[in-house]
Amino acid sequence: MNRKISKILALIAVIAMVLSMTACSSNKKESSAPVQTTEAPATTEKTEPAPQTTEAPATTEAPATTEAPTEAPSTEAPTEPVAPEVEPSGDIVIVFTSDVHCGVDQGFGYAGVAKIKEYLESQGDAVILVDDGDSIQGEPIGTLTKGEAIIDLMNKTGYSIAIPGNHEFDYGMETFLNLTEKADFEYISCNFNKEGELVFAPYVIRELAGKKVAFVGMTTPKTLTSSTPRYFMNDKGEFIYGFFQDDTGEKLYQAVQKAVDDARAEGAELVVAMAHMGNEAEVKPYTYVDIIENTTGIDVLLDGHSHDTEQVTVKNKNGEDVLRSACGTKLAAVGWCRIAADGKISTGLYKWENDVSAFELLGLTGPAADSVKEAADVLAAKLKEVVARTEVDLTIYDPEAKDTNGKPIRMIRRAETNLGDLCADAYRAQSGADIAFVNGGGIRVSINAGDITLGNILSVHPFGNAMCVIEVSGQQILDALEWGARAVPGENGGFLQVSGLSYEIDSSIDSTCKADENGLFVSVEGERRVKNVKVGEEDLDPNKTYTLASHNYMLLENGDGYTMFDGCKLLQDCVKLDNQVLIDYITESLGGVIGEEYEELTGQGRIVITE
Repeated sequence: MNRKISKILALIAVIAMVLSMTACSSNKKESSAPVQTTEAPATTEKTEPAPQTTEAPATTEAPATTEAPTEAPSTEAPTEPVAPEVEPSGDIVIVFTSDVHCGVDQGFGYAGVAKIKEYLESQGDAVILVDDGDSIQGEPIGTLTKGEAIIDLMNKTGYSIAIPGNHEFDYGMETFLNLTEKADFEYISCNFNKEGELVFAPYVIRELAGKKVAFVGMTTPKTLTSSTPRYFMNDKGEFIYGFFQDDTGEKLYQAVQKAVDDARAEGAELVVAMAHMGNEAEVKPYTYVDIIENTTGIDVLLDGHSHDTEQVTVKNKNGEDVLRSACGTKLAAVGWCRIAADGKISTGLYKWENDVSAFELLGLTGPAADSVKEAADVLAAKLKEVVARTEVDLTIYDPEAKDTNGKPIRMIRRAETNLGDLCADAYRAQSGADIAFVNGGGIRVSINAGDITLGNILSVHPFGNAMCVIEVSGQQILDALEWGARAVPGENGGFLQVSGLSYEIDSSIDSTCKADENGLFVSVEGERRVKNVKVGEEDLDPNKTYTLASHNYMLLENGDGYTMFDGCKLLQDCVKLDNQVLIDYITESLGGVIGEEYEELTGQGRIVITE
């Protein structure tokens, strides 16, 4: 075996040893830990914890060297030895990622994903790499290139199929559709449509290990409000793009069922659902559970959107078990689905639980690794520029609580945090408005105590939204607070972090907010959860006029479904990008240092939640 091949095999063995695997399987399909949902469906069965990680295969050793020949060596150039062909295992392995959010060099990184794929192929498995959405947005490398750098890296990594997540549309419809033309892989979706006509193929069939495997794509209809609604409209403000959304979910279920049935009719022996649905309370009736329970014919559902890592079993419409697997975010885990030669299906995760990425720690090389390094080098100098300092940790997480995987629980979308206070204060201070709102879904990462770089700020506010100010009535403020609090204690990207006011949420009262079929706010039709709203020290007056600062996404474009501000008088129109708002507030109002007034991780008591 030549030295190059030996080095590759040794490297593959090293990465194999650090891959932590959890798995679930049954006679047909078994599951592991129960899914953590804010509203656990009764039909989802809890199962036993997954087994411990499996051992990595032993390193392939190079053969012993032979003795030197007695004859003089030939002067001809030696022939490069050819590696022996690997005996096919008969197994199919689907390697999948989701919600990478531009974390190209975090966790495994794209270089690690490519090595996982290479390793499995070296074991004789038929391997295909797919992505379940939200890959092109979330970090400066995406923001500054409008996603193009990520598509280039995915091409180098070897992706075969992808689906659009809700954040694929954050740079505008035209930009996203142009990016799909640059992709060497195929985008699919059975429900993303323009005026009723599908934009992409609903499914594709790949022949793997002698079997025809169909991949059916689907994207949450909540995309219409969790991305920018205006991107889905024509010049008259009419929705022309959609996701077969309605109040009951039936249109979506029918679209999924049709795609599954059509794929089976075309000869598919197995159907893999590639979904960007998730488990969040606010996405019902479009959760992964809703999809599985209202369809038949899906063998396994590989999911994204809610950033969880649960491996569960859910019964479909016919009472048959269907595995659901999710792999979290930022490539801290990479999902796998193994379809054995005998038809047995199992799912699980390769986990990277080190602070240093695999890309950096293992010194990974190859086309994907080289491309990641090249892209990172271009941006590195600018993003490392120090713009301010914080003496306290600024967080989006609960300071103590952990999920079933020992990870911190995200609170920015359901409760007040000190980073939420800071971001909202920045909008109010920079605009001079009476009140400021920032949606929790627009505050993406925490900032540790120490220097704050441009990269830190861009990661907190990666969307490029711009500050606006409008005139509103107190009643519109009440409606907005009620809409933002509708999912508490569950998560909601539209949950409002506030400045200039305080309020209470009585979570024992069910939300009475009404939405239209597109998920946009219509009205509040019963008892309100939001109580005791004060502007400064005074009770909010429903009939009084206030000035409200936020960004164009919420105030002008119905982001997160906020329609109550339609028609309001616009006082400041997109005057400054959100990340610049935050930088200027810290440097101008706070003197470049964030101090003790923000030291309490749970915030300053502006939002009180009672049960």
